[in-house]
Amino acid sequence: MSGLATTRVPASGGHPAPDTFAALRTQLEAAASEFADGPGALEGILRGLVSDVERAAAEPLEIFPVCHHSPASATAMARRLRAKQPRTVFVELCEDLAPLLTELRNCRLPVAVQAFATRIEGFPADWAPLSVVAPITEASAEYQAIAYALDTPGVDLVLVDRSSDHVFQWQPRERLEEQVEEAAGEDAALHGDAVGVELGDLRPRFADLEQHLLRHGRVRHWSEWWHQYVELPLGDADHDTYRQVMFLIGSLMRRLAPGDPQRVRVDEDRERYMWTRIREHLAATGADPAQSLYICGAFHASSPVPEFGLHGSDTYTVPPRTATRWQYGLIPSSHTAIERQFSLEGGSVSIAATQWEKNLQRTRTQPYRLKGQVGAKATRARKTAAAPAAQEAGATDKLSGFLRRPPVLDRLDQDELLGWSAEIVRAARRNGYLASSADAIAVYETSILLAGMRERARPTPYDFQDAAVTCIEKDTVPGRRDVARLVEIMMGGDRIGQVGYESLPPLARDVHDRLAPLGLNLQAKGVKRALLDIKSDPGLRPCSDVLWMLRHLIPGAARPIMGERTLGEQSTQESWDVSLGTHQRALIELGYEGVTLEQVLEQRLRREATAPQADAAVVLRTVEDATLYLGSRRLADELGTLALRTLAAERSVDGAPEVLRRVRTLLAYYRTSEPVLPPWIEQFAKAGYAHYATLLPAAFTDETATVRQVAAMLGFLFGMEGLALSLGGDRTQLELAVAQSHPQEQSKTALLWAAQFHLGRLTRQDLRQRCADLLGNPLMLPAYPRYLGGLLHALEPVPGLVDIVVEAVSNAFARLPDHLLLPWLPTLIATLRSGGADLASKLTREAGRVFPGRLAALDTWTPPWHAPEQQPLLPGDLVSAQGSVLLAAHPATCDALAALLDCDGSWAQPQAAAPGSALIGRHPDTATALAALLVTT
Repeated sequence: MSGLATTRVPASGGHPAPDTFAALRTQLEAAASEFADGPGALEGILRGLVSDVERAAAEPLEIFPVCHHSPASATAMARRLRAKQPRTVFVELCEDLAPLLTELRNCRLPVAVQAFATRIEGFPADWAPLSVVAPITEASAEYQAIAYALDTPGVDLVLVDRSSDHVFQWQPRERLEEQVEEAAGEDAALHGDAVGVELGDLRPRFADLEQHLLRHGRVRHWSEWWHQYVELPLGDADHDTYRQVMFLIGSLMRRLAPGDPQRVRVDEDRERYMWTRIREHLAATGADPAQSLYICGAFHASSPVPEFGLHGSDTYTVPPRTATRWQYGLIPSSHTAIERQFSLEGGSVSIAATQWEKNLQRTRTQPYRLKGQVGAKATRARKTAAAPAAQEAGATDKLSGFLRRPPVLDRLDQDELLGWSAEIVRAARRNGYLASSADAIAVYETSILLAGMRERARPTPYDFQDAAVTCIEKDTVPGRRDVARLVEIMMGGDRIGQVGYESLPPLARDVHDRLAPLGLNLQAKGVKRALLDIKSDPGLRPCSDVLWMLRHLIPGAARPIMGERTLGEQSTQESWDVSLGTHQRALIELGYEGVTLEQVLEQRLRREATAPQADAAVVLRTVEDATLYLGSRRLADELGTLALRTLAAERSVDGAPEVLRRVRTLLAYYRTSEPVLPPWIEQFAKAGYAHYATLLPAAFTDETATVRQVAAMLGFLFGMEGLALSLGGDRTQLELAVAQSHPQEQSKTALLWAAQFHLGRLTRQDLRQRCADLLGNPLMLPAYPRYLGGLLHALEPVPGLVDIVVEAVSNAFARLPDHLLLPWLPTLIATLRSGGADLASKLTREAGRVFPGRLAALDTWTPPWHAPEQQPLLPGDLVSAQGSVLLAAHPATCDALAALLDCDGSWAQPQAAAPGSALIGRHPDTATALAALLVTT
């Protein structure tokens, strides 16, 4: 006992007085001896708790312990600021966020102060981008301190916690990933995957302790325990009681936390950092500690580090930051995002906001709000209750009385419960529930009953929620919201903040200015419909350009309903769903990357094209996007040259289908919009021709190369052949590549047949005969569908084979047995889908030409490939064909062509028969039918 502090400590600085907490210490020691069978570890912990409270209270610089987003802390903070009027306020927030705090007056709370970095140095590359957010709500102690300091002349606001750079320096990789996973999800979309920093984290780090508190407190989760046993009792507590209770809670959480060395080291480094910054500021400005206030989390209020306090050690050196360049701004936040970020129970922040209003009314406290605060409620002038002044000469032990005092169910709570019961019934009716006044009475009585069963003096919002679900919820939910959600909405719902126009980064303001001709309130939440008649008002074309860039950069912020933009095509009328207010965070983060959308888009296209994993298809996509959205020929040529180099360095054919599609699109665009092709695309066609010809034999035998990829290679070779040969390409290389190809897979063998047909090494009759041989061989029937799959893919490089493919598919349906045909049908459908609409349309047109148009004619129809082969025309028939008389009468053109081709010959005399008479004589059916029709009419 003699080693413990036995002095009386003033609550707000001053000289200690003896035996302030002697009674409490004696009581705790007696309890430890009774429940732990004598002095031991428990006694040491309890004695340490009292010592921590005394140590924090004895500090000359007044320490104000808080819990993040706690209405009790916010109420006590507002009352203490009005009572003490400090001249220097130290706040536990990242010190590099200080310049942004003045912009809070342009925002509607809740918002989050953000530090963001895309290009990082000193951290692993896969950590990028780095993001830190610090959410701020009105019902938080830090906002009360910020509002007081910014609107009170002569008050210094000093943020003393580690910088955003140090957050990532000190935090281990595993812990960062854990926080990002906790923050991920739809509910946390406003914060994204940022790492959250909070003022006053007081959740137990010892799982057994938390479960013990929940079980004996008869609550479901930590947020309910905190509301019941801390928020409600401290809501109207005096200053000394509040401080001592929060000191005690912080010490309890700290002493019972598991000894994770990494986390303990980070906590202690933060405390060293903050006290070092405090002493540096006091030394530099000469500020009086008695006129200062230090606001920190209760967990850090009494620290064991040597640097603690104004008279602590000065041996700590603040570590330097990395070379990472941080960007700062404000982003909108919401109650749901805060709950998700910090693992709070759903609806707890909304309940805290309701409790904040209740505390203000009960204690008649005038809160601090920034002048000109957007969305702030008008505060009626009320007589502010004088806060109980802290006894400067010496504070008494308030803990003993507080821990023994039972809460009282006052009249205000009963009236509030009646109002809740009536309101939830009205809300349930509006949402389809068959609720009545009897249900309201049942909810009221059940709430009191549940509170009594859980040994509570008054029902909490959580008791009321359970009672409402029990009394109103039925087997099914008639609408979109269940009763639990209706209670959350009734308690305040999910409030979403907004950053004002003046606080937006230059890029966001530029977007709003450029979209101003649309006449929409783009700051508002929800979806706004924009109609653009560009034909009648060409001035809307810039708005269309901005919307298309927003769609590319932030897909959810702008969604086209009508109209499209492709290479060479622009719509004259467009309809858009615009939701910039909902996606304000994403728009603000764009502002960290540049000052205009064009600059950000160009930077992203360059990064995408130069990424280590970017292949030729990816670079070609950036070329297309640069042309489509920016209209920049310079950037497109630069990226196109990069695509040429990337293709030459590739050794696989994975991106061949995408390369073929994009090169065809770009070629079609440049041929219709430019007088000459850009040099890079000409070289790309030539280099790609040689590149794919070199890889073709290996691709035919490579098991990892799919038939679609090989077909795309052949499509590039055959489609770009004319352009490549005109630029000096060698067709012999392609012929040798096809000759050296020896595939083992059946589908690739069919592709090889198509390539040989294109090169003239196979005729149509040869292909028909090979397909017929496959069908005629019973051993090859199981492999026939795979050959057909190869022929279907062959339509991409050799579309002239469509009649052969229709014939082969028809024969398959006619001759394959069901046990082979039926399993192949899903593969056929998947192949047609993967080939796109063009492949299916080719087959459909050819089938429509070959098959009869009426069902009745199908029975007598003979497939063209089964019809008797017609005799070819004889030379004499050619002479008598139509036009021969004209050629004989004017032979000069034919003679010149024959001389050019070095052909010898003489003119034959044309027969006297009328043009076409030989054809009509061979096929008289049409003429006979026409004659019968004329006779009939």
